[in-house]
Amino acid sequence: MISVSWKLLLYYQKKRKSTAKCAFFYAIQLAITVAEHYLILMKYLSRLFLFIYRLSVRLSCKCFSFLISGAFASFGKKTTLMYPLRLSGERRIAIGDRVFIGSGSWLQTLPDDHNQSIAIRIGSGTSIAGACVISAVRSVVLEENVLLARNVYISDHIHKYTQANTPILAQGLDKISPVLIKRGAWLGQNVVVCPGVTIGQGAVIGANAVVTRNIPDFSVAVGVPARGAKTMEVVV
Repeated sequence: MISVSWKLLLYYQKKRKSTAKCAFFYAIQLAITVAEHYLILMKYLSRLFLFIYRLSVRLSCKCFSFLISGAFASFGKKTTLMYPLRLSGERRIAIGDRVFIGSGSWLQTLPDDHNQSIAIRIGSGTSIAGACVISAVRSVVLEENVLLARNVYISDHIHKYTQANTPILAQGLDKISPVLIKRGAWLGQNVVVCPGVTIGQGAVIGANAVVTRNIPDFSVAVGVPARGAKTMEVVV
């Protein structure tokens, strides 16, 4: 009789432990399921937030571009300028269709006596990544589909530095000479283009290069000063 009672006691203890173990694992499984659903929900919420953010940026930049478009000599369709943007002398700037100019860029034209002709001309399809400077007294031309990486500097002039006792800022401008970047060219990050330079069609200028002389069509130039490294094969 005692033996039977002992066996029944052990049976009920095992059953109770098994039930507690099942409840424990069920709680863990439930927690994992809740965590998975939370992560999925956060993923969709994050995507929704990014979509709203990108849409708001796009719409605000489109509105900004539309509101300032009338100040330029010409302003093409579907062109977007991202603010903040520094502008001066915009009456002498002409921008084509489908142009993108990234935030932090600076476009300026400087006085040239009574000359009121267009000093900066940016061709259709050109893309300027941002934080770029284009400064012109008489002529800086970017033809169609030119690509500029960040921090590119293009100018058709330099500061005078011939008078030792006069601050350079007060000496005026010198070596004013037109700059032409032909269609389809690509300028890498931190490239500097000096006055009087023509960069050929489809040419590639490597990052950090300083362009002081003409670069032929479909060539790759690197270095300081930039020199032709190779010529690309043109497929007809």
